Amino acid sequence: MTDSDKPRRRIRSFVRRTGRLTEGQQRAIDEFWPQYGLEPGDSLLDLEEVFGRAAPKILEIGFGMGDALAEMALNQPGNDYIGIEVHRPGVGRLLAKLGEQGSSNVRLFCHDAVEILNQRIAAESLDRVLIFFPDPWHKRRHNKRRLIQAGFVALLRTKLKPGGVLHMATDWEEYAQQMMRELSAADGFRNIEGEGAYAPRPDYRPITKFEKRGQRLGHGIWDLLFERC
Repeated sequence: MTDSDKPRRRIRSFVRRTGRLTEGQQRAIDEFWPQYGLEPGDSLLDLEEVFGRAAPKILEIGFGMGDALAEMALNQPGNDYIGIEVHRPGVGRLLAKLGEQGSSNVRLFCHDAVEILNQRIAAESLDRVLIFFPDPWHKRRHNKRRLIQAGFVALLRTKLKPGGVLHMATDWEEYAQQMMRELSAADGFRNIEGEGAYAPRPDYRPITKFEKRGQRLGHGIWDLLFERC
């Protein structure tokens, strides 16, 4: 096999930081993963069967420590939420929150989002995809690791229902500009706010501790809302 024949490794948008689980996070995983957890696999999920009802299905990719997802699930019980995160301490913390507040409208993956989208999420099954404050990979040589790239945007479009919305938010202006370029150039998406325009924060998006800290430091916040045509 020549070098040109060898399959290229996919550039990942994350570094899997295992981190150290606290006793409480590990206890939450042990107790609540059977209730909230979903496993990777090679068969597509029937999300209505997973949740036991027909309701809007909303996917958050990279939920971090889970503050926004827990708050949305609590405040909007009529929606069903799927979260994907590779950071186990964040998964454990969110599971503890969900168990404490008794939410039944959330399911979680602790795995690579691209693999889950390809293998477990059916076409046109999502009403909304949320990507809040993804790693900006701010060094130029690392920009290729950013999650929002043309190929990933095209993949997301296949999972959204017609009229479904991709909602992104970042506090890194240059990344916001790249997001705008990628989505504006993507086939099958329409900027809800108009060409080149950023959106005011929708009421459903909570302001997280991370975001408040950024605002105290003088960071701007940019929301982008694109509808699948």
